[in-house]
Amino acid sequence: MADIVIHLAPHILAALLYGALGFHFWNTRWRESETQCLACPMRPWERAAIAAALLIHGGGLQAALFAEAGMRFSFSFALSVMMWLAVLIYWLEGFMARMEGMQPMVLPLAAVCTALPVIFPNVHVVANAHALGFKLHFLTAMLAYSLLTLSALHAIFMGFTENALHKHNLTRSLASLPPLLVMESLLFRILTLGFVLLTLTVGSGVFFSDNLFGKPFVLEHKTLFALASWGIFATLLLGRHAWGWRGKRALRWTLAGFALLILAYVGSRFVAEVILGRV
Repeated sequence: MADIVIHLAPHILAALLYGALGFHFWNTRWRESETQCLACPMRPWERAAIAAALLIHGGGLQAALFAEAGMRFSFSFALSVMMWLAVLIYWLEGFMARMEGMQPMVLPLAAVCTALPVIFPNVHVVANAHALGFKLHFLTAMLAYSLLTLSALHAIFMGFTENALHKHNLTRSLASLPPLLVMESLLFRILTLGFVLLTLTVGSGVFFSDNLFGKPFVLEHKTLFALASWGIFATLLLGRHAWGWRGKRALRWTLAGFALLILAYVGSRFVAEVILGRV
């Protein structure tokens, strides 16, 4: 019992830190009050606190995933890794753009995903995980998922902001977000990089399945979801480049692509591990 508590302690501590920081950013940037600071840049201690949560979270993931018996994984760890990378990307982006207004949404979501391995601790040992090719495939896939998760969050934020602007009802919380054009530019930068990584992930999984997973390629439902997601993001980026797609059309395509991507791995693993009880 003590070993389990020690094993899960970094996830619990990181989740509490993310949650506390999310509340802090909501209280100082989003809460409707006269003392709220809309344009306050992120303070050094706030950056340091997020960095500390990332270090604790990352250490817990490393210890949990890479055991002597081999690499272990599950849908809960997939979401946890995705949000660790997402918060890391936001933290780095915060040195170049005003991102503190987005933290009240990102950090609570990170807290929930970080706590998932505590609630759903079952894992399965990943075959062929020692191979360099698989490690590169795994890293590319997690980066792609994280970047496209951020793109979905951006799309949600932008949708709320655009609706508020049209209705002339811009609240303090929405006013604390980066300007809409800045968010749109960042959205398509994230989408482009995420799409490149998703292309590498899907392509390597399809054409080098034997080397990566030790078995021939089989067209499964998760592969179909991934290919459909890739097609949506490809169409969106083509539409942006060729016809200048933006606004609600771009947001709808982003969210549709993300929904299919989540179903591709996380959804299938959730059904297998939680609903069907297969590890």
